[in-house]
Amino acid sequence: MTLIRVLIADDHTLVRAGIRGLLQRLPDVEVVGEAGEGHEVLRLAEVLQPDIVLMDIGMPGLNGLEAAARLATLGKSIRVIILSMHNSEEYVIRALRGGCVGYLLKGAAVSELEVAVRAVGRGEVYLSPAVSKQVVDYVTRTAGATGPLDALTPRQREILQLVAEGNTSKEIAARVGVSVKTVEAHRAQIMERLDMHDLAGLVRFAVRVGLVTSER
Repeated sequence: MTLIRVLIADDHTLVRAGIRGLLQRLPDVEVVGEAGEGHEVLRLAEVLQPDIVLMDIGMPGLNGLEAAARLATLGKSIRVIILSMHNSEEYVIRALRGGCVGYLLKGAAVSELEVAVRAVGRGEVYLSPAVSKQVVDYVTRTAGATGPLDALTPRQREILQLVAEGNTSKEIAARVGVSVKTVEAHRAQIMERLDMHDLAGLVRFAVRVGLVTSER
């Protein structure tokens, strides 16, 4: 029997423990590691080479959607299932555009977690039934359209998240390894590209598009 190797990513220790306990009951699933932050997910994925990353959206520093998009650029066969309380179109579409192959709602039945992991383990895409119809409707309505975050680079999206989380320019510079001047330049470009002129507007935008969430 081939084991499905899973890395669990959530910034709440008790949530990770609960998911681990559920997955460990499955004879064909092996939990190979846990992460509590987006950059840690990237590091562990490189080392552990899991088949699946089961990942929350609302993680500090680098959220689950951004971490998933970066995993997709590594050229590895790592598949990402997003686990979230959010069923809005924008979150789900961002996940799929970022290379995720599963979206499971936190309110789903325990049996659905098993179905999702095994489906993705077989190379299929899995969406919770509550979001699948919304996705079809959204794609039909917006074929060919681009999202509001498409105007920003991955680095700018990361800095926008850190700004929205309340970090100062100095703190952001230390986190991402650039100068304060570079952070401030990125921040100015972000505001220009989004046509926003104050911090409150940036924070509201970051919440709306899923860079930061109300889960925390």
